[in-house]
Amino acid sequence: MCGIVGYIGHREATPVLLDGLKRLEYRGYDSAGVAVMNGTGVQLRRCEGKLSNLEAALKKSPINGNLGLGHTRWATHGRPCETNAHPHMAGGVVVVHNGIIENYEELRRFLEERRHHFASETDSEVLSHLIEDYANQGIDLKNAVRKALGKVEGSYAIGVFSEKDPTRLIAARRASPLVIGLGHGENLIASDVPALLNQTRDVVFMEDGEIAEIIPGKVSIETLRGEKRERSPQKITWTAAMAEKAGYPHFMLKEICEQPEAIIDTLRGRISPETGETFLEGLKIDEEECRALQRMTLVACGTSYYAGLVGKFWFEELAQLPVEVDLSSEFRYRPLVFTPKSLILAISQSGETADTLAAVQEGKRLGIRSLAICNVVGSTLSRHCDHVLYTHAGPEIGVASTKAFTTQMVTLFLLALHLGQRRGVLPLERCREIVKELFQIPKRIEEILQEKEKLKRLAQRYYHARDFLYIARGVNYPIALEGALKLKEISYIHAEGYPAGELKHGPIALVDENVPVVILVSKGKIFSKVVGNLEEVKARGGKIVAFEIGTDSGVQDKASDWIGLPSIDDLLSPFMFIVPLQLLAYYIAVLKGTDVDQPRNLAKSVTVE
Repeated sequence: MCGIVGYIGHREATPVLLDGLKRLEYRGYDSAGVAVMNGTGVQLRRCEGKLSNLEAALKKSPINGNLGLGHTRWATHGRPCETNAHPHMAGGVVVVHNGIIENYEELRRFLEERRHHFASETDSEVLSHLIEDYANQGIDLKNAVRKALGKVEGSYAIGVFSEKDPTRLIAARRASPLVIGLGHGENLIASDVPALLNQTRDVVFMEDGEIAEIIPGKVSIETLRGEKRERSPQKITWTAAMAEKAGYPHFMLKEICEQPEAIIDTLRGRISPETGETFLEGLKIDEEECRALQRMTLVACGTSYYAGLVGKFWFEELAQLPVEVDLSSEFRYRPLVFTPKSLILAISQSGETADTLAAVQEGKRLGIRSLAICNVVGSTLSRHCDHVLYTHAGPEIGVASTKAFTTQMVTLFLLALHLGQRRGVLPLERCREIVKELFQIPKRIEEILQEKEKLKRLAQRYYHARDFLYIARGVNYPIALEGALKLKEISYIHAEGYPAGELKHGPIALVDENVPVVILVSKGKIFSKVVGNLEEVKARGGKIVAFEIGTDSGVQDKASDWIGLPSIDDLLSPFMFIVPLQLLAYYIAVLKGTDVDQPRNLAKSVTVE
């Protein structure tokens, strides 16, 4: 969850660390700190709050050196404050940590008995003391880290250096991401690629159970058991500009506006616009296996879970494949029943979501094959699954997911087409018809984006509301859930999404003139049912905010506010609805003055359970 940056080389470490932390602040912003090694020892600066506080402290009292570690924190153990901020130091051993040490209380008691004195409430400080304890026994730094981690239960990505051996940086990981950046006469570590983009494009993704010894001109990787690992670097194609705001006031708005391009990138080379034939390079399942497939279980969290709910409609209609969608956090805590011809499909933007990784591991234990849909090449999920389909959203910095969600939906739709074709259940004419519509999505989203002022005016009318309801039917009810999530994530307004048919089973009790009801209206086979739900709200004095695909069909007269959207095949209507809901949430949050890109209590990648 937290952000880690480390540097060793010939340059001043502090500017490099700060640059990396700025690109990782989306991973945590309760506190931040840096520790740098120079000729007089370790210099440490830590601050509660956002990274700007740390920058101000360093401007007032600079620190110099060519070896350092930086950290931006999202609290798990211990309240946000300077004392609990990283890096932690014990006897000259400096540690930054992302993850959770599950047995930290037991380790802390053990260390206190050995006369170690703790300054913080965190689980992470245990690591610095434990490593120091082994180092004081005459063990070199790498092996002290190795021995310490042998005592640890839980997850970690760590960076370590010691003032007694200022020539090297040690990194290790288990169930939390860590990547090594390779330079010329310098090397880096980080918990995510964006932190490295200004320094290098050559990276090595560490695997679970690995430890790395890093000096300015060399990186050595081995397992915690001492087995050597050889790893070829990967070239990252993202540009630094792709991870910056490019003139937009917030990353979230930039990423909303990047969706047409991200969708084109995700479609490119994977489907023929003429024939509809799909080419999914990461899916190694032949036609016979596709036909034999009996069931698919989708596992995901948050926004990715809602993408999975949309995907369920597509798989069942286009591929005639039974599908269930599970929250990853619940999946492995109930009895699981699978047939041998099953597949687990795991969805995660980062590929590092702890609960989703655990769900995949549980499936593997039961002998079930797995397929990942994720955005980060080389991520833990992509390596642990049998098959992987990458989205091509590029880096997504805003905590509230936007373009990652739409590209997940594109990838799910391509997979549904692929399975429908190979299972022999998708008529060729229907396939060509819907593929033609699929390629129109980027252009139609552009049309919606050109109407941003309408959404801004709509936000001005409703941003004072304390509660919202979002309702829809069929393939769009998950979009109602996602629209409500976006609003509450970044504006802190209470919002709930429901299948419209459930309105009268309880939620309608909330409807009055103070509760706006956002309703999604498409021209599909259940159009009349949706209009009926609209009438139920209107009869109870509710304020109706209607988004309708295609020309007005009388809905505008019934609604308090009405936004028309470009026409599209009903099966693809989620793409038309989600963009204006993202914009509505964004403009409401801006009017309320919240921190749009870094909403309180949230972090981009949930890498702890």
